[in-house]
Amino acid sequence: MADSDKPQKINIGFLGGPVLSARVVPDELTKLRAALESGGWHDLEAQESTVALDLSKIVYVLVDNEAHRVGFGG
Repeated sequence: MADSDKPQKINIGFLGGPVLSARVVPDELTKLRAALESGGWHDLEAQESTVALDLSKIVYVLVDNEAHRVGFGG
């Protein structure tokens, strides 16, 4: 699998505080960002399942860059 197709971890924050974590391919993240501009409902195809989102309730989308390292930097 190419890095451009590798699923990314995202966290979606909603009004009131709940957070949904999911792993999505970059194309799905692009579709979600485009859908946020128009509002309404959006079906997010995550690695684990399909999630129907009320876009008017989303406060943020956090994308994990997975650049975490173990050990000491030098």
